[in-house]
Amino acid sequence: MTSNELAVDVRGLRKRYGDVTAVDGIDLGIRKGEVFGLLGPNGAGKSTTVEILQGNRSRDAGEVTVLGSDPETGTRAWRSRVGIVWQDESAPAELTVRETVRHFARYYPRPRDPEEVVSLVGLEAKADSRIKALSGGQRRRLDVALGVIGGPELLLLDEPTTGFDPAARRRFWDLIRLLADEGTTILLTTHYLEEAEALADRLAVVAQGRIVAEGTSGALRERYGTGATVEWTEPDGTPRAEHTDTPTRTVAELMRRFDGEIPGLRVSRPTLEDVYLRLTGQEGTR
Repeated sequence: MTSNELAVDVRGLRKRYGDVTAVDGIDLGIRKGEVFGLLGPNGAGKSTTVEILQGNRSRDAGEVTVLGSDPETGTRAWRSRVGIVWQDESAPAELTVRETVRHFARYYPRPRDPEEVVSLVGLEAKADSRIKALSGGQRRRLDVALGVIGGPELLLLDEPTTGFDPAARRRFWDLIRLLADEGTTILLTTHYLEEAEALADRLAVVAQGRIVAEGTSGALRERYGTGATVEWTEPDGTPRAEHTDTPTRTVAELMRRFDGEIPGLRVSRPTLEDVYLRLTGQEGTR
């Protein structure tokens, strides 16, 4: 992967807060037009990394290039090419949704149409409501609208669907897919592994400030998942389950025992959640 193919190129990134090392030598390359998921528990260094990429926080060491520039010296023109949705709300409470989106659109040289963006995040019915009257999930949708109003080349999303109900989350997924189809590069941090698996082309798992695994969700399951679980029901109705590294052999043995169909047969491979918990040292916490 050459530097010209990368929207984000990070080498040896480090950041400390006093005696605490938040980011401990991260290397990261995100291709232009890619949806990249950054996973990790609270305190793993995800938000600090995003803040450094956006230029809101300085680094202690390492090389960082975002859209061809160092974020620490990014110009106003460069900042207009980067959109961000923080975990914390950023909109003024007294304005309406429509007023807020129109106001933020003026900050950018080539913004998206405000009415289109309000509709994209599902707030058209609340367009004339004051922000202080919105629910928590509706305020998060507004934060997403403010992140995309500038038509960014790179969109940084830090836990964007916190507080969304299932329907709103699915609508947000549709928006991300639309932006990706338009060529927007997207970096997503999320605790929702289903969301990461549904949206991200590639994933990186961060633990204690370091990337401990990277790849597609399928590759991570294949590389770090262990064995499979075979479940069946005995003739007396007793449910049974066996974890094994050779599930095909186990099923073949069961077929001989049952002389054909195996009641309640189910073979399950490790999920992305299983792999994530293992990589972050949280196995047994579910």
